[in-house]
Amino acid sequence: MKDRVTKQTILENKNISEDIVELIKQQIVDGELNPGERIVETKMAKELGISQTPVREAIRQLSGEGIIKIVTNKGPIVREFHMRDVFEIYSLRAVLEGLSIRLATYNATEKDIRHLQEFYEAMKAKLHDDTVASLLTESLYIHQSIIRLSNHERLASMYKSIAFQITLVNRILGKKSTKAKEVEQHWELIEALIGRDPDEAEKVMRRHIHRSYREFAELNAVDSSEFQDGVWF
Repeated sequence: MKDRVTKQTILENKNISEDIVELIKQQIVDGELNPGERIVETKMAKELGISQTPVREAIRQLSGEGIIKIVTNKGPIVREFHMRDVFEIYSLRAVLEGLSIRLATYNATEKDIRHLQEFYEAMKAKLHDDTVASLLTESLYIHQSIIRLSNHERLASMYKSIAFQITLVNRILGKKSTKAKEVEQHWELIEALIGRDPDEAEKVMRRHIHRSYREFAELNAVDSSEFQDGVWF
């Protein structure tokens, strides 16, 4: 996500609807807007001191991203994610990120891999730093770096289209995630890059994402047996 959006930045920016998109995303992540909650366009426009048009444009974009759902006789509401949604998000991640790390084993330079190793060491150093509450941002950086190292523009574009949905699901999972788990589980991705074996790297990434999916199901006491391992691998 971009830097935090405020009323002042919205009023100063020429592309108001883009800023409203980011504002609504911020409010969802911060818990100011919750799943199932209605967004009242007139109220938001009045609070921001703008017309309804850019608010409506922002709602339309968020609807296209699958974040807002337009409900008849209710209007736009923040989408609620059910287990089918989580399966679709994570299984799509497994395909996209599996391909991205496969390509990265070919494309990443020694300098690229060294950078990720150094980043990981800095991440690990925060493990016993009580001022650092979570390492989810660091984990996300590793995943985004692998997407970038794929050098595949369309893949990166497809990933970006579901990136915020991933953020929302990860926010739920992250409430139970520990720093130790983030450190332990993300070395395998860097190690796969070091190994330069595309087949093994893809398997590692798919297992990595499948594990998160299963943890989400267990955390929410949901039966995930509908989606057996054969669907994933």
